[in-house]
Amino acid sequence: MSQGTTTPFRPYIPDQANLPEFTLRSLLMGTILGMIFGASSLYLVLKVGLTVSASIPVAVIAITLFRLGHKFGTRDSSILENSIAQTAGSAGESLAFGLGVTMPAILILGFDLEIFRVMLVAVLGGLLGILLMIPMRRTMIVEKHHELKYPEGTACAEVLKAAADDASRAAAGESSNPNAQADASRRATIIFGGFIVGLVYKVCNIALKGWKDTVDFVFSAPLKGGSIGSEISPELLGVGYIIGPRIAAIMAAGGVLSYLLLIPMIKFFGDGLLVPLAPGTKLINAMSPNEIRGAYVLYIGAGAVAAGGLISLMRAMPLIWRSLSSGISGLTEKNISTETKHEIRRTEQSLSMKWVVIGSLGIVAMITIATPLHMNVLGALLILVFGFLFATVSSQLTGQIGQSSNPISGMTVATLLFTCLIFLLMGWVGGQYYVTALSVGAIVCIASSVAGCTSQDLKTGHLVGSTPKYQQYAILIGAFCSALLLGPILLKLNDSSTVYVPIAEVAPGLQTNTNSLKEKTNLIGPQGEQDKNTYLVWHKADNKDAPAGKYLVDPQGTAVYLVDPGINGTHNKRPDGSEVKKYDAPKAVLISYIIKGILDAELPWGLVLFGVIIAITLEMSGIPSLAFAVGVYLPLASSAPLFIGGMVRWFVDRRNAKLSQYKGLDEEQMQAAGDRSNGVLLSSGYIAGGALAGIVIAFSAGIMTDFDRTITTWASTNNPFFEGAKSDWLSLIPFSLICLGLYLIGREKDTKRDMK
Repeated sequence: MSQGTTTPFRPYIPDQANLPEFTLRSLLMGTILGMIFGASSLYLVLKVGLTVSASIPVAVIAITLFRLGHKFGTRDSSILENSIAQTAGSAGESLAFGLGVTMPAILILGFDLEIFRVMLVAVLGGLLGILLMIPMRRTMIVEKHHELKYPEGTACAEVLKAAADDASRAAAGESSNPNAQADASRRATIIFGGFIVGLVYKVCNIALKGWKDTVDFVFSAPLKGGSIGSEISPELLGVGYIIGPRIAAIMAAGGVLSYLLLIPMIKFFGDGLLVPLAPGTKLINAMSPNEIRGAYVLYIGAGAVAAGGLISLMRAMPLIWRSLSSGISGLTEKNISTETKHEIRRTEQSLSMKWVVIGSLGIVAMITIATPLHMNVLGALLILVFGFLFATVSSQLTGQIGQSSNPISGMTVATLLFTCLIFLLMGWVGGQYYVTALSVGAIVCIASSVAGCTSQDLKTGHLVGSTPKYQQYAILIGAFCSALLLGPILLKLNDSSTVYVPIAEVAPGLQTNTNSLKEKTNLIGPQGEQDKNTYLVWHKADNKDAPAGKYLVDPQGTAVYLVDPGINGTHNKRPDGSEVKKYDAPKAVLISYIIKGILDAELPWGLVLFGVIIAITLEMSGIPSLAFAVGVYLPLASSAPLFIGGMVRWFVDRRNAKLSQYKGLDEEQMQAAGDRSNGVLLSSGYIAGGALAGIVIAFSAGIMTDFDRTITTWASTNNPFFEGAKSDWLSLIPFSLICLGLYLIGREKDTKRDMK
């Protein structure tokens, strides 16, 4: 049947309905929730390089808060208001992913995380991605309604419809359903319960030193150098449950390869060497497992991640071509806005193309002239070309596999590879062009991520009957506000875990020329309380005499400290012995390796190619290489809780599959049912509570230094869960309790049996 004779799609709320929609309270609710979930997502992407879609949690929480307000005398929210809140709230997560994947690379490249630079990238990239998606709405959402399912957007629409108020149901031609409203309240209670559990768990664990946050078990001969460990955190457990057993197991398998094969193998063959083996600077027999990982395995993991990302992108090439063709044809066809304003149906009213073009060109102009981005005309042109290309691809892939599975990392890697190769052909090498190339990759990454999120939200609105232009206003405002918040959070997370390493531990007596040093700074955090001197800043670009990095120098020219950043730093202990948790930012490291490796030709390509071969071998075996490669790069302690969460999901799904209401469903249908289960809601609460607690604790690290020192000292001598021969085993008890709670909540009742 041709498209012209197909039965027209009818949204849940018809065009002629007159319900509250773009209200101040819905916009504020969504924006605030988006900032909260954006902050927690940024924390996650710095730790494990992953985020999960926030659309459904934001929708459920907004509905619950509106309903709670209704009990105290305010008007209940309509389904269209809830859609606006969900749309404004979804932008934070996608922004956080793009920002966390790219901007920490600036630290690894030897520059500072300047607040204005980070906020510019976040704001301009986010707004550009939304504007680039708007012209494609009709093609992607309307014309391909039956082709592109947008699984997460469709699931979110079902949540909104299930919780619709009486007025919305009446407008849709349905009667009131108290059971549906009670079900929405129950689902929200589960999310809030998980939030409280995650928050309390993390505070007791980290702030009050109730138990160890990482358990480690090191092997001796014959597996010398091997070890296994796990962060016992609620947020990583929740992520593992949501992504499911297959991906979680594949990621953990990558960690097993690193910690139980590669590191012991390097130790086995290198123990007898009498000189350091490049790129390492110490004898292998004097290296700890983590030092071997930092010197060798990280490059292998980076090569595997790069290859896995490119392979996933190549696999999507047919979709890319079709997406580009659809996007271009959608722009050249006669636009619906040529009708008069009164003839346009409410559910087809979108932002004017005039404002989209003006806004996009204005953003590109700001990118070109913004000094912190070190941008030039060619770089801005590359942003526009790659931005449109991958915004289209991202929207199409989100429609097929969902936002959480969208290979944004592969698109970013491809952008950087092409950008750096173009720069190399132009003769643009050196530190200045690091920032230019990173700015191109970061803005394209954020734009692609937000474009996919925008298309998903517009699909949800298309299904429930929202007005597109109001959704577009909402996500523009939500993205802008989240972008302003995420920059300072990123800097604070880095600062709170920064260690000032005394120069005696790195290169005693290192001298420099103070005449070329103008920037001044003071120490921050706990070490700043002990040393209040002002130092000159020296950015050392090479590894001669001392590692490259940022140094603090006294007025006489003597280096006093090496500044080891909180993101991807290597020193996890301060001079007073207190431990610091670093953020591995796995994909940001890959970004830095690509830029520095191509522009300066400094990568140890042998190790990188080992990783490439690992990825190719996995693909030949039918195993998704990107998830495995991220596991190779990450510490096993970070991927182990994902595996545990995935196994809890496996047990829950196996148990639920035996219930009568699931008889006859195929594997894909069971997966969709599991994605809407109570376990996913509780996991979302775990993620939000645990991650936000971690951010608050990081923010307070420089304020409550005396309390932290006192509680650490007390716990080290009096708390067997925190320190002692059995502390690793004892610390598994509270973690086991939240795993058990996740399993029990995830199980469902047999509805047919309950009816008898």
